[in-house]
Amino acid sequence: MGQIVTAPGARRWVARRWWVVGAVLVMILAIAGAVVLPAPEEPVRIESEVNISRTPQEVFDFVTTPGNWPKWHPSSLAVSGATDHPLQVGEQATEDYLVAGRRGRAVWTVIEREAPWRWKIEGHGQEGGDAWIVYTLTEQAGTTRFKREMSYRMPNLLAAMLDPLLTRKAIVTESAVAVQQLKQVLEREPRGS
Repeated sequence: MGQIVTAPGARRWVARRWWVVGAVLVMILAIAGAVVLPAPEEPVRIESEVNISRTPQEVFDFVTTPGNWPKWHPSSLAVSGATDHPLQVGEQATEDYLVAGRRGRAVWTVIEREAPWRWKIEGHGQEGGDAWIVYTLTEQAGTTRFKREMSYRMPNLLAAMLDPLLTRKAIVTESAVAVQQLKQVLEREPRGS
């Protein structure tokens, strides 16, 4: 039998092709790993604040009633469950949302309540991920300083890596719009309604 001889250019082409195949496989494995690996423990935190010409009790009762969320938060599409009253510790509401262009559903549970100054809820998304929202209210010269802190952790490492590029800026914007809309809605309403 004779010896097979290949041209040097053909060997380089085969070597490059295997290098590309290897690189693609490494990328696929890295992405698959990032999907199954957990997100970092430290959540992302976003704060928004506004002064509202209403008493702390009026603001507190409004924002802690889930049925009002779609009236002021642009991401809140609909709520179900306990929605018609200010929620107490342990009560839950389910929210359908559209955040940064992504639809989802979360179950929120009240974990702290000190009316009318502080309220904290914890949410678990249908597709994974966790979030915490804290409302802090202070009285300031006849108005209420309303502070909304949202902390969230993505469902996996890949989502956490993409968050600064695809999600976070939209969440910051939506949160800022939300507190401004809250101010508008509450100041537009007649007192005591």
